[in-house]
Amino acid sequence: MRFTSYSSMSKKVILFTLQTFSTTGGIQKMTRTLGHSLYQIAQTNSWNFELWSAYDKPADLMSLYLPAKSFKGFGTNRINFVLKAISKLVRPDVVILSHINLAIIGSIIKLVNPKCKVWLTAHGIEVWRPLSFIKRRFLKSCDKVICVSNFTKQQIVDRHQVNEGNCVVLNNVIDPLMPLPTSFTKPQHLVDRYQLGNSHPIIFTLTRMASTEKYKGYEQVIRVVGELKAQYPHIKYILAGKYDPQEEIRINQLIAEHQVKNHVILTGFIDEAELVDHFLLADLFVLPSKKEGFGIVFIEALACGLPVICGNADGSIDAIRNGELGKAINADNPAELYNCITEYLASPVTAATRKQLQEQCVQHFNETGYINKLQLLLAS
Repeated sequence: MRFTSYSSMSKKVILFTLQTFSTTGGIQKMTRTLGHSLYQIAQTNSWNFELWSAYDKPADLMSLYLPAKSFKGFGTNRINFVLKAISKLVRPDVVILSHINLAIIGSIIKLVNPKCKVWLTAHGIEVWRPLSFIKRRFLKSCDKVICVSNFTKQQIVDRHQVNEGNCVVLNNVIDPLMPLPTSFTKPQHLVDRYQLGNSHPIIFTLTRMASTEKYKGYEQVIRVVGELKAQYPHIKYILAGKYDPQEEIRINQLIAEHQVKNHVILTGFIDEAELVDHFLLADLFVLPSKKEGFGIVFIEALACGLPVICGNADGSIDAIRNGELGKAINADNPAELYNCITEYLASPVTAATRKQLQEQCVQHFNETGYINKLQLLLAS
């Protein structure tokens, strides 16, 4: 890894998080990469960097991201997390908060240490909704709001009247520890597990499925698969991710309604170790969501050479670089989704095409570029 050092001045930087290593989600993945990148910057510049997590325990640390000396997990004593974070004895130069729910801590830090620069990372729906007085006030007092997409930035400016000059877009990047495939054959163990054949076109979705969230769009994919099965009788739709009991009932009702019981495979939670293999298994990744802050899963799919269809009304646009790397459709228009999927299935992706797509994705969403942008922000 090669990147540029921009400052010789010593700094102490602390990244405060809610949860980073003990669960897996988009915000957690982004925070791991941010922590890893900040640690690399600190090493290069002889700075002091620490990641503090309110909910992780010390044993939850994934040491490939940063060493134990740079991590404090307060999972067994969250009150201590708050007390130490706002202590006058802890005097960092820059504090970065991973979530708006840490606003009260950021506000107090700014009060007891006015010279400290306080940043917030803004992801998606957590800042697109109405906020409490404390959170709104904190947003406006931040030295920088790091937005993961242009859509999130615009939402913050429009909804909360935050100074646009304080908002910086820093797109998420591929996890530096994600093993990128060098060949693009379908993993036989997954072909066997799901009882697939070579003639099966495979559509893949990976997302959290919650009865309280009706914006991911997989119900539209189920509907479209019901229409596609006449033309593609062996089509399979692998719908992966955690789901709660209520949502499982709703999904199975949709499967029955559209008569796709033999075409939809519900996998449940997929372990990180099998994620790349599932991207390699598929011919197309589809997540026509309407409320993605960015959508790390899109660049993970693209980094495995898998074509992507996303929604056109949220931060997903940044992940496909406004259409350069994938297709964006109106998530409320099943006909548009149907046409887009059939266009891909009519011209199955080749290994050479997948390799090219991977290279394009890695060129734009790599950690080295991310680190250089972070260093410029820290030096300003």
